[in-house]
Amino acid sequence: MLQKTACFLVIGNEILSGRTQDANTRVLAQALNEQGIRLMEVRVIPDIEERIIRTVRDCSAAFDIVFTSGGIGPTHDDITAECVAKAMGAPLVRHEESFRLLEAALGADRFNAARQRMAYLPAGSTPILNTVSVAPGFSIGNVHVMAGVPSIFASMVAWLVPQLEKGAPLVSASWHAAGLKEGDFAADLATLQKNFPTIDLGSYPYHLPEGASGVALVAKGYDSETIGKAALALHDLIMAHGREPLSGEPAHKQTA
Repeated sequence: MLQKTACFLVIGNEILSGRTQDANTRVLAQALNEQGIRLMEVRVIPDIEERIIRTVRDCSAAFDIVFTSGGIGPTHDDITAECVAKAMGAPLVRHEESFRLLEAALGADRFNAARQRMAYLPAGSTPILNTVSVAPGFSIGNVHVMAGVPSIFASMVAWLVPQLEKGAPLVSASWHAAGLKEGDFAADLATLQKNFPTIDLGSYPYHLPEGASGVALVAKGYDSETIGKAALALHDLIMAHGREPLSGEPAHKQTA
């Protein structure tokens, strides 16, 4: 089964300045893992028109699917919808259904010109719904534009991603061992990665609250049979270095 690839564009000066911490990448990645879509790249870009347009065009051509977050609200720096419309060669037009829903939800007295901007979508796009607010995201071509507010973003992801073409879900297997040191087995792990080129092998040091520390070894990929073979190899690697392999991730791990 051919795996779909995806890119996530996090748009916003507040992310780059450190004022706001991105909370949306993990939500999207986990949803895509379940859907069998591989998130290959995440880019954080500023609220600059030329940068947004160029990046959307580049990523739309390079990946099967592009997701964005941020910049679709009512303020002056919410320029994502306009920029994506230009990137995709479509005019920005009033989406009548979204306009009516927003007016009904906010009330005519509060539905001012600034809020009306949220009902303008690229021509030919379809709204992305959410259960938190009425203001829509939208899909146009292979680009899906969503809000930056984490609760709204999560709602949009929950509505949108299950509708996308499904691939083989991400499968993982892991072993961990107390007292294991990355420097001891790094060369052996590199050899294993060469033996299993179609999956990802990783090592993750951990420190538990009670003081125990060690390393978790993880195999991830989209072929369950290959993951099973790699998991056995990771088990044997730990044994070869004189440690007791325990299945799964360490409880209450704190990664280094």
